[in-house]
Amino acid sequence: MTEKDENITNESHMEETSEVENHKSSEKKNQKRWYIVHTYSGYENKVKSNLEKRIEYMNMGDKIFRVEVPQKTVTQIKGGRKQEKEEKIFPGYVLVEMIMDEDSWYVVRHTAGVTKFVGSAKKPIPAKESEIKKIIHRSTAQTQKIEMDIKVGEKVRIISGPFAEFVGDITEVYPDKAKLRAMVSIFGRETPVELEYKQIQKL
Repeated sequence: MTEKDENITNESHMEETSEVENHKSSEKKNQKRWYIVHTYSGYENKVKSNLEKRIEYMNMGDKIFRVEVPQKTVTQIKGGRKQEKEEKIFPGYVLVEMIMDEDSWYVVRHTAGVTKFVGSAKKPIPAKESEIKKIIHRSTAQTQKIEMDIKVGEKVRIISGPFAEFVGDITEVYPDKAKLRAMVSIFGRETPVELEYKQIQKL
């Protein structure tokens, strides 16, 4: 093979390699990923609604697929009555599953209520798939957080467990765990007892 033929072969090989690399990078670029969008506080559901309308109006359904505001059910007990409400897991954030390019970026970024993508100003960073699965699972799981309007010094009646029917004085409250500590008089002796919210009733 002459030097000229060898050069032609090398050039041809380089072109093929370049084409393969371009194809790979375009495949990577056109990947469907989850991105996290920062919103004005309290505007999460409004942003979801606005963005879904824009996707339909601007015919972007092939690039923007899902918009999620992760929420969980919270049970509140007020005045002895149970109330259920939806509480956002990440206030101020909305999840968007999309193929990131200039058009899809523009549609999301310029939706009313959106302040920015999580990442640098020029390059939004996709969220890890494992993190998104955990978040989505948390929002669909039926675990409930119980809130109760109780404070230290108040009296409660225990309605379940080994101390049922005893009355105690609250000494500590742990709202994040839906638990409290109370002093209960057992056989004339003050005994500290840890209880869950669901085990007590306010007096």
